[in-house]
Amino acid sequence: MEIEKIVTGLLDENCYVLKKDGTCLIVDPGDDYLNIKEVVGDNKVLAVLLTHSHFDHIGALRNFLTKRSVKIFKKSSVEEKDYQIGNFHFQAIYTPGHSSDSISFYFEEDKAMFVGDFVFKESVGRCDLPSGSESDMKSSLSKLKTYPKDITLYPGHGDVTTLAYEEEHNQFLR
Repeated sequence: MEIEKIVTGLLDENCYVLKKDGTCLIVDPGDDYLNIKEVVGDNKVLAVLLTHSHFDHIGALRNFLTKRSVKIFKKSSVEEKDYQIGNFHFQAIYTPGHSSDSISFYFEEDKAMFVGDFVFKESVGRCDLPSGSESDMKSSLSKLKTYPKDITLYPGHGDVTTLAYEEEHNQFLR
């Protein structure tokens, strides 16, 4: 799987385009639809994965809703289980804390987890916004620790990291 990051909007949100076999998934379409569309290129968009519904992560979502064949994966429409769409295989994982609708998407085959604003390099997402919860965050972080240490974490802002690095350097994961 090829992963391309697009930084969008005033808050420098990370949108990811995941490509495989002429198809793609979009994780958190920020507010720069034309740039996202350019990265998508000739690949067929199969689905949009939303880690949560804060404005900076869904600004271009409306542009994908006009295409009936595009599925939307968000907490209100998925269960915690494995999914396959096209040649993409992933697991939906509820990770509330930053917001009550926070969800992460784990691509075990590619050792990649898209975590939105749940975890950042050496930090975690704010819990003081509406529907945020410090106790939910602690539970979600405990759940994260059960995954393989060599997975790459793709956050909603900032740099990509690994679970092993975070367990060593992130005070919230110690």
